[in-house]
Amino acid sequence: MSIESKEALSLRAPVAAADMAGAGEGPEFGRAGLRITREGLRDGSMLARLRALAHPKIEIRSDAEIEASLDATLAEHRAGSDACVFGYGSLMWNPAFLFAARQLGTLSGWHRRFCLGMPFGRGTPERPGLMMALDSGGSCHGIVFRISAAEVRDELLLVWRREMAGTAYRARWVNVRTAQGVVRAVTFVINRAHPHYVGTLEESAIADILAHAAGPLGSCAAYLQQTMNALHALGVTDRSLERLAAEVARRQPSGPREPSGTSRLFAGPHISLLAEHRREDGCESG
Repeated sequence: MSIESKEALSLRAPVAAADMAGAGEGPEFGRAGLRITREGLRDGSMLARLRALAHPKIEIRSDAEIEASLDATLAEHRAGSDACVFGYGSLMWNPAFLFAARQLGTLSGWHRRFCLGMPFGRGTPERPGLMMALDSGGSCHGIVFRISAAEVRDELLLVWRREMAGTAYRARWVNVRTAQGVVRAVTFVINRAHPHYVGTLEESAIADILAHAAGPLGSCAAYLQQTMNALHALGVTDRSLERLAAEVARRQPSGPREPSGTSRLFAGPHISLLAEHRREDGCESG
């Protein structure tokens, strides 16, 4: 069941390009923060900014290393065929790459977890944040993006410059269930050997961090809310994220502000096609 075509994406590019600029999180992120946009990924300015902001002890891959990683992954893909990407976090609401179609998918054997400590991006060395990654066990709903064969390497390179610039993720081919059958897609799972992998923190500890951490990409609380908004637009409720959001809200006197961009990005008649697939997400540990 296709959600949106490449043509529709091109009409909405200004929204997709802006939604990690800190919209709704305070003007400091919009003015001086790190923006993830298609243009910034293509011209290398996003990586240059990332390298300038990163702590000296944070390993950032060189351009050559990023391309070598991509080529190693593509060696497991049939040349001349379309390729799919499974997004489960910010890729859902800010893909920043061209795709031919997208649809709701369910990945078994992996679940979303706030398990990656972030001393930059959505945190600082003084107050690190937490980002999501796929960790083993459970299941996870997300979006399967299909990239046309002629654009596979160019578009995946943009994804790699974003997701594989550091060493915290490992690219992995997985089988994702969709309304059209099982689809093979590449996704990004946590590298448990990475020094910033925090394992299974208590929910209260995660909420404490998400409620207060922020950095050049924006706040962790907004990242959580934007991910939930994207899932809601797909007709999916992730119970663990809902509980976590309630805990975060209790730690913020004014409550988390609704991020702009997501509702507009997913608004439209294609959402009604997913109504019959409304369900609760099984993103639980184990």
